[in-house]
This record gives sequence, C-alpha cells and structure tokens, in this order.
Amino acid sequence: MKVLNFRSLIIFSAFLRVFLIVYGEWQDAHLEVRYTDIDYLVFSDAAALVVAGKSPYKRSTYRYSPLIAFLLAPNSFIHRSWGKFIFSVSDLLVGYFIRTILKLRGVPENLSIYSVIVWLFNPFTFTIGTRGNCEPIVCAIILWIIICLMRGNLFQGAVWYGLVVHMRIYPIIYALPIVILHDPLHFQHGKKPSIIEWSSRDVKPGASLGPDKSSNLNRLWVLFSSIFTRSRILFGLISATIFFFFTGLFFYLYEWEFLNEALLYHLTRTDPRHNFSVYFYHIYLNYEREFSILEKLISFLPQLMVQVVLVSRFARDLPFCFFVQTVAFVAFNKIQATVRMGKLHFKILQFFCMEVGDYCSILCVVLLSVAIDITMEQNEA
Repeated sequence: MKVLNFRSLIIFSAFLRVFLIVYGEWQDAHLEVRYTDIDYLVFSDAAALVVAGKSPYKRSTYRYSPLIAFLLAPNSFIHRSWGKFIFSVSDLLVGYFIRTILKLRGVPENLSIYSVIVWLFNPFTFTIGTRGNCEPIVCAIILWIIICLMRGNLFQGAVWYGLVVHMRIYPIIYALPIVILHDPLHFQHGKKPSIIEWSSRDVKPGASLGPDKSSNLNRLWVLFSSIFTRSRILFGLISATIFFFFTGLFFYLYEWEFLNEALLYHLTRTDPRHNFSVYFYHIYLNYEREFSILEKLISFLPQLMVQVVLVSRFARDLPFCFFVQTVAFVAFNKIQATVRMGKLHFKILQFFCMEVGDYCSILCVVLLSVAIDITMEQNEA
C-alpha cells in the first residue's frame, strides 16, 4: 500500500507538471507576462544553432555546457517544450532519489513520503522545471551521486560527478567532502560506507577522520597512505577523466569561445542586478569601472575559508555537509543568489529535517521554502 501511495504521488505530480507546461504554452501566447523562463529561450536558441551545425555560443548569454544545447536539440524538430519535459522528469527523479536516500539512512517510511510530498508539490520546485530551467537535472545528478556513494558504487559516482561538474561548475565544492568520505576506515572496497547510519552529532570533539597513527616510526607513511588511498585515487582519476574528456571534446569543437563562456566567465563574473550577494552594494557602486582580475578572484577567498571549515566539521555526514556547503556557497557568492540557486539547498535541507522525526521540522521546511520562494521571486521580478 505504501508503494502504491508513492506511485500515486509520482503519477499525480507528473500530471501536474504536464498541465503546467501546457498552461505555460497558453500563457506565453495570450498574456503579456510569459510563463517560460528567459533562460529556456536561451537554451532553445542555442539548441537550434547546434542543430544547424553552428556554435551554441553564437547565442548571446548562453554560458553553459554544450551538453544542455544538445539535450534540447529536439526542441527544433519535435516540440519547443521538449526541454521542459526533460527538466520536469528530472524533477520527479529528485523526488524518487529523496525517498531512496532517506530509506538508506533508516528514516521511517511515512516521514520519507512526507518529504517527497514537500518536494513534489511545492510551488518553489515544480515551477522551475516547468518554466524551463535546467537546475532539476543538476539536482537529480547530485542526489544520484550521494546514492552511489551510500551504496559503495565508487565508479558510477565518479562518472556522474565528473559529468555534473562539467555541466555546471559549482558542484566542484562537493569534491572535498567526497574525498574525506573515502577514508580507509570509512570507505572500504566491496563494502558500503558507514555514511548510511552516520550522524555528525555522533562525532566527539577531537575525533580523527583517519586511522590511528600511534606508531611514531610509521607516522609519515601512514599519513601518506591514508591520504592517497585506492578509492580516493580512483574517484579522482575517473571523475577528472570524464570532466576533461567533455571539456576537451567541446574545446576541440568550439575552441576558446567554449572555454571562455562556459568556464572562465564564471570565475570573473560580476552582476549588479537581482542580487542578494554580500558583495552586491560594492559591485553596484563600482560597476561602471572595470574590476581587476585580482579583485574578481579575491572575492572567492571568504567562500573558500568557510567551505574548508564546514567540510572539516561535517564531511562524514555527507547530505548534511552538502546542505551547509550549498547554503554557504549561495550566501557568499558574488553573483546573483536567485530562486534557482536556493532550490539546491532546499532539496538537501529535507534530509536532516526528516531524520529528526519531528513533524514540526517538516512544517518548518514547508514554511521556509515558501518564504524563500516569495522573497527570491520578488528579487527576480
């Protein structure tokens, strides 16, 4: 009965998304304010250029991996809403992956179902995919990576991690906790890592993330071998191979235009509009003058420091660590912190709230998501 209930939730939420996509087509045709996200128009134009054998970067403001343009190529010869269906299916996968992760962590079935409901039927989430933003794909891949790591599937997790970093560069922030997770006592070959039942609240002050280094004579060797473990080297090599394969392939096809627009641009980007960033006012007042490369890069320093501190404390509780990392990333980001970026940390927020087993926590998740949705949509208006 519980499985049927879950299936009915997925089916009903799928019909909801189909309805919104159809309604969006009507609103775009009849009302002045469009339902479709402006980014979707950019994706569609880039996809049309790819179908015509041209570079997607001929479309101004397209600053994503060409994979997204190739994925939306059927927009040109099947239907212009093809991409919205792809993004909405990814959104449904996020709901399914949330339930899977919570089950692996021992959360009761009823709380897992409530968590899925909070995701699938929240206006904050289902409008993003149906309006045509690609963020649901990134969310789904990140959750699948967590599932792979929880099941001990290092190879598949590494492949998908390399792919998602290529698609959207910001998941690179999750590399450090994943590396720490592959501790020789924590992630052993052929066995599921203890992340399944791990809680950061169980860590005692001064607890080590590595093996006991009691022997003074072997201290250096033990330190070296604990850092460069088989699983860490394999994960790094596999994910780097996937990342550089796609990066090299598209560099071969589109040369420096791809590298500048899809990767390097995000390192030096400044945005004086639609901004919740802590750097907003400084950028707004000084936007007319050209910022130096040093000024643009130094803004990453506070973010880097916060990320290192958070990872060193919460790395073994991977979903929670991803959550606090994402919150810090959004808070200290120098470019716009919009509803799309907020979606990622809302997704991971549900994991540890549902583990508390407190219905008040579930209500807080719902209220928080509504508050984020209202404030960020006002910011984008």
